[in-house]
Amino acid sequence: MLRDWNGQPKVVGVKQSRRAIREGRAAQVFLAVNADPALTAPLADLCKEEGIPVEQRFTMEELGKAAGIQVGAAVVAVLRA
Repeated sequence: MLRDWNGQPKVVGVKQSRRAIREGRAAQVFLAVNADPALTAPLADLCKEEGIPVEQRFTMEELGKAAGIQVGAAVVAVLRA
């Protein structure tokens, strides 16, 4: 749920999220339903390999707003506390 992000550390964007996943810092990843699959599919595969839960039911606009940025976000990774 997007409301659960308040005060949680997170990274926004494909590159930062990929880095967090590879480093084992990502607890959950959100992929925008309207983002380019060429960007999100490799991250979904990486999450599957690493056993990180993926949620894909929000738009880029919703993810961007929830992350506190003024533009849409294709990917947001919520980090481990």
